Amino acid sequence: MALRLIEMVLTEKDCEEARTLLKELKVLEHLQLRLADGEVLMRVLLDAEQSEAVLDVLEKRYGGEEGWRVVVLPVEATLPRADPEPVTTPEQAQAEKETPQRVSREELYEDIKDAARCSRVYLAMVTLSTIVAAVGLYYNSVAIIIGAMVIAPLLGPNVAVSLGTTLGDVSLLRRALLTALAGIAATMVLSVIIGVLLHVNPATPEVASRTGVGLGDIAVALASGCAGALAFTTGVSAALIGVMVAVAMLPPLVACGLLLGGGQATLAVGALSLFLMNLICVNLAGVTTFLVQGIRPATWWEKGQAAKATRIAIGLWVTLLAGLGGMILLLQG
Repeated sequence: MALRLIEMVLTEKDCEEARTLLKELKVLEHLQLRLADGEVLMRVLLDAEQSEAVLDVLEKRYGGEEGWRVVVLPVEATLPRADPEPVTTPEQAQAEKETPQRVSREELYEDIKDAARCSRVYLAMVTLSTIVAAVGLYYNSVAIIIGAMVIAPLLGPNVAVSLGTTLGDVSLLRRALLTALAGIAATMVLSVIIGVLLHVNPATPEVASRTGVGLGDIAVALASGCAGALAFTTGVSAALIGVMVAVAMLPPLVACGLLLGGGQATLAVGALSLFLMNLICVNLAGVTTFLVQGIRPATWWEKGQAAKATRIAIGLWVTLLAGLGGMILLLQG
């Protein structure tokens, strides 16, 4: 796991208290530099997975003070190398096991918040990926379809929906849902227009394979949701993991639009059912993964609200998944 540098400005009278608070936590280095006007710059070097515990302690003690702010900076490298301290007691060993192997909640929130923004760049990426995927489906080219999935515009909003649900953050959830819906609507409209112009052959293998739902599709969607959440919590390249999410969501949606534009309404419904099934599975898996990773709000009140929101969301996703699955089985029968 990478290193993080936490910086915070305190008054001189708070320095000793801050040192005492951090003494019980596992940090690699703790420095205090005197500034002008009786202020002190506190710098803490630590592993990324330890940052959430430190931030929670600092927020609990200083969060209500005027002008309070903590800055978290990524550290590419440091010399001499910051080797972890050896585990010497059973208590330390237990604490080591309980430490989540992920970035802090605040760092995760900032990354996903930016990824959930409905910007012109996001809409442009949606447009480009839709065009590339439509061409790939039209020419039955796996390579071109993979190229469309590398763009991966739908990863951010869907992971943000999962995080907003887990934290009970209504603002993030609303923004992520609007961004996701904007991307889905843009993809659908553009692919229908392309379908009217190109008249895609529904017997093309890459199109025909996306007009029905199988157990393998559900497994891929669940794995994609887990991978998308883990990409953000562990710092893995989101662009690479985004390909998995795109596999589950972008091609079926584009296939639906192409078939609808070509007058193949029945097959379009099959592709739409695959997309909806994948959408539900991706978000259900994302919420579950965040819970397993120990993503929780900081305060007890927020935890209660988040637990309630998570239960409702999981119940809703499971109900929708069961209902959609039953409808698909009924239509296939």
